[in-house]
Amino acid sequence: MLKGDGRLGHDVDPGDRAPQDACGVFGVWAPGEDVSKLTYYGLYALQHRGQESAGIAVSEGSRILVYKDMGLVAQVFDESVLGTLRGHLAIGHCRYSTTGSSVWENAQPTLSSTDGGGLALAHNGNLINTPELAERLSGPAIRATTDTEVLTALLAQDRSRSIDDAAADLLPQVKGAYSLVFMDEKTLYAARDPQGIRPMVLGRLERGWVVASETAALDIVGATFIREIEPGELVVIDERGVRSRRFALAEPKGCLFEYVYLARPDTTIAGRGVQATRVEVGRMLAREHPVDADLVIPTPESGTPAAIGYAEQSGIPYGQGLVKNSYVGRTFIQPSQTIRQLGIRLKLNPLREVIQGKRLVVVDDSIVRGNTQRAIVKMLREAGAAEVHVRISSPPVAWPCFYGIDFATKVELIAGSRTIEEIRTSIGADTLGFISLEGLTEATTLPAERLCRACFDGKYPIPIDNDNVGKYVLEARA
Repeated sequence: MLKGDGRLGHDVDPGDRAPQDACGVFGVWAPGEDVSKLTYYGLYALQHRGQESAGIAVSEGSRILVYKDMGLVAQVFDESVLGTLRGHLAIGHCRYSTTGSSVWENAQPTLSSTDGGGLALAHNGNLINTPELAERLSGPAIRATTDTEVLTALLAQDRSRSIDDAAADLLPQVKGAYSLVFMDEKTLYAARDPQGIRPMVLGRLERGWVVASETAALDIVGATFIREIEPGELVVIDERGVRSRRFALAEPKGCLFEYVYLARPDTTIAGRGVQATRVEVGRMLAREHPVDADLVIPTPESGTPAAIGYAEQSGIPYGQGLVKNSYVGRTFIQPSQTIRQLGIRLKLNPLREVIQGKRLVVVDDSIVRGNTQRAIVKMLREAGAAEVHVRISSPPVAWPCFYGIDFATKVELIAGSRTIEEIRTSIGADTLGFISLEGLTEATTLPAERLCRACFDGKYPIPIDNDNVGKYVLEARA
């Protein structure tokens, strides 16, 4: 039975989903600490990365216990549940499905038990050779239909040697994006793919260590940032401290869309704060696409940092023109057709006295299908806006992602088949401007060759075999 939370989310309009985030992973090794609660708060900080299911695995040294369910972190866990999850190390996961359906069996962490002991694993990213890996499994068929379950089973398949030796042999054969946290009864492990597509960091507690998808999760649990887990690195944490071994040469290709949309603004990636990057993108956007207007307003909250930068650079006053429903989130309550027709008004409502008669610059982070921007432009005009100029702080998203973001197919992406002028006409704006790919890249302060920009330019850093990718690739083969 799914538990409704009374919140409004993208399910209000099933035809208008935003890009669904990569998952969030968290791990902690800290004897003497309440590791289940640390993991709970770490996942809470990473909730934006996955809202379909949540889970925690914990060990006190002799056995691994896993608790997971569908829903948000605060729906799945309460004091009584966390009180039963005791131990000295734990891993956690909040999921958005990119391989496999959104069902309980596919929630993480996954658990594999053998005569040699247990192994629990949580994964952020998406593999692109999952069927090939699945063919190497021996023994009973796995129940789940995810790349994560396949990885877990392969790592646990041979317990005649150590987990880190098994991982060092297996991971070079795994293709795609993966930031992993996994554990046996005594040890915490973390690994990142050779391209480092998804973020992962290491932090220090007074009495232990933390690994997490974003630095913001370290802040929430009081851990000090030490460094990023390197691409192609396997980290092992136990009573002897932190040990590292390299299983592949680093070929950094960090996801550029993390800066646009996925990461929290209070997170740091490659030494640069995400908020600072987004504000700088707004400044560049104003230089690249100036317009004569009266007010700059963001689409809350996704467009706020770039709108601040646009206003600073252009000299046009910044203001709040749209009010967001504070309880927008994931919902399991299907709205009636009448409510669904209200569309965007369930999430945003205009401040008419601010908007009326004004020439507006509306700043948002991306256009995927165009439905949201179309509804916002219409709503602002109905509220009395004289002109609506849309500015987007990412280049047109014209290509699907195979590395952990559930974008629409190319056919569904509005920029996959339309020119910018055709998109402008479709959404009803007076003008439309996207930041250039060069401008967005420059704002990160990283060179283009260290970034994955495939959703913007179609150049995939890891070659894609279309027969082996897709959200339901294992289910289809089954």
